[in-house]
Amino acid sequence: MGNLGEGRATVMSGDPAATPEVPAKLLLRALSGETLSLPPVWLMRQAGRYLPEYRALRQRVPGFLDLCFTPELACEATMQPVRRFGMDAAILFSDILVVAHGLGQKVEFREGEGPVLAPIRSSAGVRELSLDAFAARVTPVYETVARVATLLPAETTLIGFAGAPWTVASYMVEGGGSRDFAMVRRWAYTDPAGFGELIDRVTDATITYLRGQVAAGAEVVQLFDSWAGVLPEAAFRRWVIAPTRRITAALRETRPGLPIIGFPRGAGLMYRAYFSESGVSALGLDSTVPPSIARKTLQSIGPVQGNLDPLLLVAGGEAMASAVAVLRRALGEGPFIFNLGHGIVPETPVEHVAELVTSLRRPLETP
Repeated sequence: MGNLGEGRATVMSGDPAATPEVPAKLLLRALSGETLSLPPVWLMRQAGRYLPEYRALRQRVPGFLDLCFTPELACEATMQPVRRFGMDAAILFSDILVVAHGLGQKVEFREGEGPVLAPIRSSAGVRELSLDAFAARVTPVYETVARVATLLPAETTLIGFAGAPWTVASYMVEGGGSRDFAMVRRWAYTDPAGFGELIDRVTDATITYLRGQVAAGAEVVQLFDSWAGVLPEAAFRRWVIAPTRRITAALRETRPGLPIIGFPRGAGLMYRAYFSESGVSALGLDSTVPPSIARKTLQSIGPVQGNLDPLLLVAGGEAMASAVAVLRRALGEGPFIFNLGHGIVPETPVEHVAELVTSLRRPLETP
């Protein structure tokens, strides 16, 4: 682990974020609203194809979902970037479409094509989805969380996650990725009651899924709403903010004070409404959000997370260093978690990730 300098503080056992004489977890401190001199850092998709050890692990199973549902291997994938870089958090290795699979939809991942699902485009299709077998289908994920919780260094936070209902439903309706999400938007606009049945079913499953992760040892959860940005305001409020608010409220009924990070990618001018109204504790920002604007309009609400362009991590060198400094100067005077504006891409050099993390362990130089 790197030297965290001023960012570390030792707390006693009365603090739920730490054990006696163990440094408080930086991520939990930032999520509680504390301003730290050195920001905690973790990266979306920090476990993945850019790591040679992950590629070797992936060769041990025939399919991607096999990796997600094999606790021993999923645990190893989760731990790899923590061991290599000393990240301040481990995020569960899994996929947002585990929820669709758990509900009974056929999901497969094809090499070079990505996820392929048997599309659901009517209320009849929604009625075929069931929560009855959901717990049994996703139990291996809970086992992975429990395994990771026993292996993490005392200063490292464990993050669980799920896809937000709008984004998961988009894949379920489109049958995979999409350039314009025309089918799911058309259904939402022309038959909001029928589409609402799907959103409600996915929301219920997501609550069950995240409760299970928290019970197994996740200390923080993140909701990935990767396609939130395709919706206009009224639809955004109905299909993004409202389901997220229901999830955050339900999770805190069983775990009061649970830190929840929301990542409504592409939300643009709706970021502030999302942060104010959804019930999330912290806001993940995509790379299009100017840090100065985030400082003025979003960090006043609560902790923000982000938002280095993943391609700057590929570029490395002065381009990356300069952008990192801009982010730290703009957002470091408030509660801030360093991350990317989207996930690490496969062509990212491992040494650039190491360089990034090392730089974040040092005080920012005066310009």
